[in-house]
Amino acid sequence: MLKGMRRLLKQHGYDTIPFETAKALRDYDDFNRAFCIVLDVNLSDGSGIDLRHHLADSGIELPVIYITGNDSHATRMAALASGCLAYLTKPFTARSLIEPIEKAAALA
Repeated sequence: MLKGMRRLLKQHGYDTIPFETAKALRDYDDFNRAFCIVLDVNLSDGSGIDLRHHLADSGIELPVIYITGNDSHATRMAALASGCLAYLTKPFTARSLIEPIEKAAALA
């Protein structure tokens, strides 16, 4: 999934930095060029929604686009309450990912 998304975003002119785990993203310290984060709700080492809150508490207020393969009403409500720009359920179309990224780029 990560490789496919990176390839898609590159085709649309976006540079990406993929992170395999929540810890890797938490440990990253150079968000200066970033204008949004695409974040899976279910990470191998934690919750994407919890990670979003951690980043915000650390002063990183980038727009977030959540993706998930395990949609539920409770998860969707928690994601929306966290202030996400978009909430996409797998499988999703390329366009449904590119549109909110374009919106985030325009806000940057």
